[in-house]
Amino acid sequence: MSAPFQTTEGRTRAPIERIGATVLNDLVQSIVAGELSSGDVMPPESVLSTQFGVSRTVIRESMKRLQEKGMVTVAQGRGTHVNPSTSWNVLDPLVLSTMIGNDSTLGVLDDLSIVRGALEAEMAASAASAAGPDDHARLRDSLAAMSERIDDSAGFREADVRFHIAVMELSDNTLAENIARVLIAHAVGSNRYTGVDPEHAFEITLGEHERIIEAIETGDVEAARSAMSAHILGSWERRRLPSERRK
Repeated sequence: MSAPFQTTEGRTRAPIERIGATVLNDLVQSIVAGELSSGDVMPPESVLSTQFGVSRTVIRESMKRLQEKGMVTVAQGRGTHVNPSTSWNVLDPLVLSTMIGNDSTLGVLDDLSIVRGALEAEMAASAASAAGPDDHARLRDSLAAMSERIDDSAGFREADVRFHIAVMELSDNTLAENIARVLIAHAVGSNRYTGVDPEHAFEITLGEHERIIEAIETGDVEAARSAMSAHILGSWERRRLPSERRK
């Protein structure tokens, strides 16, 4: 880890990595928030360097990172253009967390729940076709851990995530698991995604998890798929905050 270095006046200055991260965060925020729109030409390096009070090297590196995230296209002699959101790497942690943070209509979280539901439904179906007695016992243990923490909101949510991860691992679908883990990791930290739980929400969740386990234990692929999809989409709909829904 780089240590802060001293200026000639003896003041401590943040390391270059931290300065660059701050600039990158601000640029991603500007693009996601629409301050810089698709097709816009980014200001030249000299302007951004003055605006942020950093060297052109920092700006150049930040542009490289934006391009890696699919947010801009750097064209020699024609400047740097902002890309449409369809080109962004939405599984990039910074891009996804910024999109969620700016999700005033909850449209991003609606889409996230749909994608997560589809992925985890397929993984639950795969688990139903492949899981054995030891795997079933693992799921039962995960459910018991949730039940023991029903009066502890944070503990219950942590145990809930562990249950879902257990199902993912039993599916042996590494690609789907990796994508779902990214979606979960950056959604659960958002107050918008946590929303407001209705009365007896945790009891409802336990019942839905029970149905998922029963389907996996009996090897009922379609029931496992349906139960997981209904749980994820239903849970999101129950706790979804009131908002202006997208048209």
